[in-house]
Amino acid sequence: MDISTIESENVTTAGPSFPKVAPRRTGRIGVLLTNLGTPDATDYRSVRRYLAEFLSDPRVIEIPKWKWYPILYGIVLNTRPQKTGANYDTIWNREKNESPLRTITRNQVEKLAAAFANEPNVVVDYAMRYGNPSLETGIDRLIQQGCDRIINVPLYPQYSATTTGTANDQFYRALMKLRNMPSVRTLPPYYDEPAFIEALAQSIESHLATLEFEPEVVLASYHGIPISYSEKGDPYYHHCVETTRLLNERLGWPEGRLRTTFQSLFGKEEWIKPYTDATVEGLAKEGVKSIAIVNPGFAADCIETLEEIEGEVREIFIDAGGTNFAHIPCLNESDVGMAMLESLVRRELGGWL
Repeated sequence: MDISTIESENVTTAGPSFPKVAPRRTGRIGVLLTNLGTPDATDYRSVRRYLAEFLSDPRVIEIPKWKWYPILYGIVLNTRPQKTGANYDTIWNREKNESPLRTITRNQVEKLAAAFANEPNVVVDYAMRYGNPSLETGIDRLIQQGCDRIINVPLYPQYSATTTGTANDQFYRALMKLRNMPSVRTLPPYYDEPAFIEALAQSIESHLATLEFEPEVVLASYHGIPISYSEKGDPYYHHCVETTRLLNERLGWPEGRLRTTFQSLFGKEEWIKPYTDATVEGLAKEGVKSIAIVNPGFAADCIETLEEIEGEVREIFIDAGGTNFAHIPCLNESDVGMAMLESLVRRELGGWL
């Protein structure tokens, strides 16, 4: 056997055997709308499972685990699921057997997909930070449809580590499990985007035009966070205040008619103020008879807007002496809201489309 034969045999037999994998790019782009989440049902076990995932997130509850978990698993998760489940039950979508948040988010997906109908390589889907469908599931569904590029779209206009931050955390945790990872982007907070402010203003003006009364005061109520989070550098409070300022400027209202407040307090720690419930009670006692509340921090109506604002806060205002109360719906899947969302997504897809 000559040397050429030996060399030939070494070339053909040496080294490991690799599976044949198609390396080609598919060219499809995934748009993943991400919202907070929802329990799958209103029963104790479903709500407990959801709350356990939500309240064990260190981005949401920054108390050390050794101190927080005995409270969470010993008290909170044994008592809170019943009350939360009852609250969800008052707003539950009976026809589809799901929360309004899931219904609205799915509708947003369908409308955004229709807006991208002229872009056949764009696939739109959704996921939840807590509950189902999970971010891992959402990413997998897009990959299964051939997406090698994905933009995560956290539906939180104002940035907070407790919302956008943890949604991006979970998005990247899911990617860490993949051997073949897609290229990714995330939508920045859009609290001061002209398109967002314009969509809010048009929505408010349209709704107020349907009322039989004119609100003396309109509250822009945002979900609160503990003051300590702001002191550590979370920009959320400043983003909320700026949204209100820009919105009032666009509406052209006199100073004091549109006010910023914060809702959905949890625990004993002091949260950013003023509080929505205390504000509406104070307004009623001061003689204000007509108010309206809008929620510029929520992309879709959910338990915090439909049960807390439309239910609990309305009752506080009326019981304190108020007469007329209106809750202005979130942008949801409205035409102005979807046009705004489409414009932001198209901009962030620059270079990909």
